[in-house]
Amino acid sequence: MNEITDIPAQSQDDMPAHEHEMDPAPDYTPRHPGVGKLKDKVALITGGDSGIGRAIAALFAREGAKVAIAYYDEDTDARRTAEIVAEEGSQALLLPGDLGDKATAIKAVEDTVAHFGRLDILINNAAMQWLDADLTDLDEETLRRTFDSNVMAYFFCTQAALPHLREGASIINTSSVNAFVGNGALVAYSSTRGAVLAFSRSMAEQLADKGIRVNTVAPGPIWTPFIPGTMPADKVEGFGKGVPLGRPGQPWEVATSYLFLASSDGNYFNGQTLHPNGGAIVGA
Repeated sequence: MNEITDIPAQSQDDMPAHEHEMDPAPDYTPRHPGVGKLKDKVALITGGDSGIGRAIAALFAREGAKVAIAYYDEDTDARRTAEIVAEEGSQALLLPGDLGDKATAIKAVEDTVAHFGRLDILINNAAMQWLDADLTDLDEETLRRTFDSNVMAYFFCTQAALPHLREGASIINTSSVNAFVGNGALVAYSSTRGAVLAFSRSMAEQLADKGIRVNTVAPGPIWTPFIPGTMPADKVEGFGKGVPLGRPGQPWEVATSYLFLASSDGNYFNGQTLHPNGGAIVGA
């Protein structure tokens, strides 16, 4: 296993940030041969250009899925992810745009179905975050931008996807450990991830009789572009050492949770949350 225990100081003045500028590079590579768990399936992964989204795309492709990758504007990272999907023997569709805009979200879903002919799996994963240690300094524009990206886009993509999802389909939403434990330096972001958790549980109940499962993954400290894109360089150094396992997680270690929930392995999981967080004990 390629475990990274020491992260050097670094920062990027962008949100979303860029995987190709990170040192060391996040590890997205699946660890096991594919066995066709998602053969002939089509997945739409928002935020699929980098980080956890890239790892999901690589793993789903290895397991036989065709992958639509929706992302904001990180074209270099997105093109590399499409290459990775091709290297795994599958096909990728790149869909740039702001999913917090309802028309863009609808178009991403419609373009996916038009290109691949179907939609079986929706991964709502794209998000943004900014530090906001003092609530009185949190401006309205940033607050609304955070909720548009992290909550409204999940609603819009799900609304657009539902007419295309059949019995046996799966929706998986990315939340965060911060939805459970809070984070005083990420109040807006943590609040959006709590909203996603409630959205997932509510939709799981609403869609159960249609045979569509809705679940959540709540990662802990994972080495993704979120980190240098959010934190000052000196705070990035040593990132992830505070959890019981003593190191940050890698994107590939999170992607396996999504595969479990998306495949028939997770058939009896609905309204649940998986916690790849390095050993932090949180409420379920």
